Amino acid sequence: MDDAPAESPAERMRIAFELHELAEAMLRQGWVRRHPGAGAEEVEAAVSAWLARRPGADHGDCDGKLVPWPRNG
Repeated sequence: MDDAPAESPAERMRIAFELHELAEAMLRQGWVRRHPGAGAEEVEAAVSAWLARRPGADHGDCDGKLVPWPRNG
């Protein structure tokens, strides 16, 4: 077993936000690589559109039963 202390919920959230920022940076870089003449506004529009669509995660991030959101109880 690992003797390292578990991260606090705040630390795990910080890590999640850092990973999201890294993923966005990678998405931007990929767009720029595929569209070398694209301006900053076009790149940001493409990233925003992708984040709004989230291809491959139409109903969330995993398989399972769809439930109404927000849940009440």
